[in-house]
Amino acid sequence: MEYLITLVLVLMLVCPLYIIYRRKVSGKKVRGGLIANVFSFFALCILLSLFSISNTAMAAGGEAASAGYTIGDGMAFLSAALVTGLSCIGGGVAVSAAASAALGAISENDKVFGKALIFVGLAEGVALYGVLISFQILSKIG
Repeated sequence: MEYLITLVLVLMLVCPLYIIYRRKVSGKKVRGGLIANVFSFFALCILLSLFSISNTAMAAGGEAASAGYTIGDGMAFLSAALVTGLSCIGGGVAVSAAASAALGAISENDKVFGKALIFVGLAEGVALYGVLISFQILSKIG
């Protein structure tokens, strides 16, 4: 049963990539394949989290049950991971936009370097705030 689940999960990620490859070779737009890949990725994340939560909840004598973790602790770990991951992705998007605009502004006028550096630093702060919140969530466990 585990091999079947693993095979289905791998196919959920590989099939959209094959669609993207076939469209690229034929000269068509690959937007549909990319959208399918994104949806299958998030479906895979949801399925894996559901399987891991249900396996933790049903473990009678496993490590999770003997360590004293509950479903609430598992959700806290999941939320800490989501906070860190999503804030880092958002910070990366913000830094890419701010840094490219800063480089353009610096190339025109060297005096705006300090102001541009501040905006890039503010964009990086988003990721740091996410990490701080995840530390606060993890400190409440146990």
